[in-house]
Amino acid sequence: MMRLERGSSRLYGMMLMLAAVVLVVDQLTKLWAVSTLSDSERVAVIPPLIHFRLLYNAGAAFSVGTGATWVFALAAAAAVVGILYTARRLASPGWALVLGMLLGGAVSHLGDRLFREPGFARGHVVDFIDYGPFVGNVADIALTCGCVAMVLISLRGVPLARVPGEESA
Repeated sequence: MMRLERGSSRLYGMMLMLAAVVLVVDQLTKLWAVSTLSDSERVAVIPPLIHFRLLYNAGAAFSVGTGATWVFALAAAAAVVGILYTARRLASPGWALVLGMLLGGAVSHLGDRLFREPGFARGHVVDFIDYGPFVGNVADIALTCGCVAMVLISLRGVPLARVPGEESA
């Protein structure tokens, strides 16, 4: 059983709350896209920059690796476990936000891989926000923002985890 360090439980809860928000918003918008958009339809949102266009992505970013969907399911599962393990000694609200965005995006993509057609661990991710060179979804936005924030917070030297036995200031 995972133990949270003293003082980290509030940050861990904040991370889980943000992850749940990302997951719910991503899945609701995908439900909307699947029920509203047709496969060939392209709806202008902010022309010519952003359109809605429904795609089912078997691969990773830019549809790379479409024959290895199960590998992406394993990678998403490993990311979820790694984030949950790493976060048990969170030291800052900034890292809680970063890990919450990453966790929410990873869980949502994992759910797509596990439960969408064409079958278990081979499911395709629903993409519908067309930016021109690529098409993504809300989870992709959370993952991208989380990665950018992770770089920025790392450059600022903000510690990710408390050292065991260290008291919070």
